[in-house]
Amino acid sequence: MSKVKRNFIYNASYQVLKLFTSFITTPYISRVLGANGRGVYSYAYSIAAYFVMFAMLGVNSYGNRSIAMARENAEELNKKFTGIYCFQMGTSAIMIALYIFYTAFLCGDKVIGWLLLGYVISAGLDINWLFAGLEKFNIIVLRNIGVQILTTAAIFLFVRQRTDVYIYTLINVAGIAASQLIMWASLYKYVRFVKVGWREIIAHAKPNIILFIPLMAVSLYTVMDKVMLGMLSSKTEVGLYEACEGICQIPGAFIFALEGVMLPRMSNLWANKDEEQSARYIDLSILFALFSSTAICFGLMSVAREFVPVYYGSGFEKCIILYQWLLPSNIFVAFANIIRVQFLIPRGYDKVYVSSVCLGAAVNIVLNLLLIPQLQSLGAALGTFAAEMTVCMYQCIAVRHKLPIQRYFIQAVPFLASGLVMYWVLTHIDFPFYAIYSIGIKILLGIVLYFGVLLVGVLIFRKYLFYHTVGKR
Repeated sequence: MSKVKRNFIYNASYQVLKLFTSFITTPYISRVLGANGRGVYSYAYSIAAYFVMFAMLGVNSYGNRSIAMARENAEELNKKFTGIYCFQMGTSAIMIALYIFYTAFLCGDKVIGWLLLGYVISAGLDINWLFAGLEKFNIIVLRNIGVQILTTAAIFLFVRQRTDVYIYTLINVAGIAASQLIMWASLYKYVRFVKVGWREIIAHAKPNIILFIPLMAVSLYTVMDKVMLGMLSSKTEVGLYEACEGICQIPGAFIFALEGVMLPRMSNLWANKDEEQSARYIDLSILFALFSSTAICFGLMSVAREFVPVYYGSGFEKCIILYQWLLPSNIFVAFANIIRVQFLIPRGYDKVYVSSVCLGAAVNIVLNLLLIPQLQSLGAALGTFAAEMTVCMYQCIAVRHKLPIQRYFIQAVPFLASGLVMYWVLTHIDFPFYAIYSIGIKILLGIVLYFGVLLVGVLIFRKYLFYHTVGKR
């Protein structure tokens, strides 16, 4: 088995576990804490996440890429790691100090604020980018699996009533901190700290900031949605929106698993000028992204009416309509992620990436300001959908002369058609059974419909689906 396949299995296994644990904890937390309790935690966490974001800047992407390109040279690897980590420690120290000031003088719920300090501190301990760049995903995944299981067990054991939002916060923070600390046990098997000068440390500032700009922009239509909801609407609306996010992340789970594996691999291939293998990976990844995103997105949308009351309980009915806008945005995310991770970042086309997400962020903020006061959480969902579509379209237009974008769009037709047919049929059928049985029947019928239509589409578009370019792109 190739390293890419093995690493994908590692990452995919963790994503499945994460989805499973989120799937079983979300209805429990929704019932125990309620929409308001979830909203209080989500709002405070979203603010702390910005401090973590500024602490890390673009280290996760930049460090991953830099380590991948230097890993064949031990001396260069040690210098890169030391310089990048020293830079990370400097930015983390600044953000920790600023967060302490924020919590002491500006934070509304100081108990949650002080508990989340552990989350901010953990940013200074984060060395996941090193092991990702080395393609040592087994270390990352095994650590994450252990922590995920313990965190989930702790939630069920200790979170029992609405006032336990503080315990819930503590458990999550402890899980994050533990996952970072465990990584240090394996550090010296692969790298050593070496003496580096200030100039070598500061040299990492510019590329980090360049890759931080799109990260910040993306946060404006992911994290900032919940902050703006809390400011322009209510904590209950934040809780509804946050409750939907867990399920709406399912379509992107396998794409994120692929993303983590392919960034270091494509960076290494580009450093070694292996165009043929790079082209093959992109072609296959596009097909995988189209299949997984359309099947899961339209499938979940089709059963939302029956699923939401059973899964969340009373008070979360608005999630049905939120699903219809949040889920389709995953199709744009999946497509854009392949272009970003496997082409733009490895080849240093940072300007295109930065411009696309900045434009998406601008679209999202404007729509949030216009729509949230009237539509509340639905307004945030509409803003996110428009932002993700904007990012995807911009990136496609920007690389149309370097990648066969037109062929990718043609490839998307049978997958989108299969999803739409499945969605239309299932939403126009009502079964006279209990909701749980209706969900099961619809899932089985949906699988038959999706693959049936897809088979016809494959026969019609087979020359586009199974054509992999290795020359002109």
